[in-house]
Amino acid sequence: MTVRLIATDLDGTLLRDDLSVSPRTRRALDAVRAAGIEVVPVSARQPWGIRMIAEQAGFTGWALGGNGAQCQHLTTGEVLFEAHVDVAVQQPVAAALAERLPGVLFVSVRSGGEVFVAQDGYAQLAHFEDHKRDPATMGGHELTAVLAEPSLKFIVRHAEWAPSELIMEVRALGLDGFAVTHSGAPFVEILADGVNKAWAVAKLSAHLGIDRAEVLAFGDAPNDAELLAWAGRGVAMANAHPEAVAAADEIAGGNEEDGVAAVLELLLADLPR
Repeated sequence: MTVRLIATDLDGTLLRDDLSVSPRTRRALDAVRAAGIEVVPVSARQPWGIRMIAEQAGFTGWALGGNGAQCQHLTTGEVLFEAHVDVAVQQPVAAALAERLPGVLFVSVRSGGEVFVAQDGYAQLAHFEDHKRDPATMGGHELTAVLAEPSLKFIVRHAEWAPSELIMEVRALGLDGFAVTHSGAPFVEILADGVNKAWAVAKLSAHLGIDRAEVLAFGDAPNDAELLAWAGRGVAMANAHPEAVAAADEIAGGNEEDGVAAVLELLLADLPR
């Protein structure tokens, strides 16, 4: 298999649990880039969350954020594409869930992922690790304000319901016009219809003239499953969720054991000299 693009998740995959890029992983990333292979972060994080670790990882080019809802160049700021959840979609979802699950709360991520409009009470449930954002900056808004504009990502959270349960509740509504997933964080993420990491990497690959068979992908969470199944070679981490494992072609070491670096080192060893 010829690899021309590496698409890697960040949290739980490329990054260690302390959100660092290990020296071994950085060396491997630099080596594959030097070999002419494109390396693209593909994350549930928004671009500002990806930029937090970009220098550590040496990311300077295209980045896919919001579970694939946005493609932005980290150096130039150019936006290649964005996909939004329409107001006409998120309003009935919120109304039906609020009736079905009293206490459910919502967030609209807008304006290229820079603006975070959280419903009153959401910040009290949140921790920095959830969104890589200080809960004190989230504010509190009436639901009508949360729902007033389209969202790159529309977040659903409940203090007593796990994401796996919330997803089933969202799907049970019988509504359409959106995609739903979760990344292992304590909330569910609603995206524009058809949007996921595979959709985004496919669009970027087409822009770069790279074939699906030339994509090597890494991931660990349910929101990585479509990408791992789509890529020419999909690698799940040893610490991965069962959905990611089932979608992958193979299993690497865990994120704490530099599993991505180990695969890249073997890839480099097989390159023609």
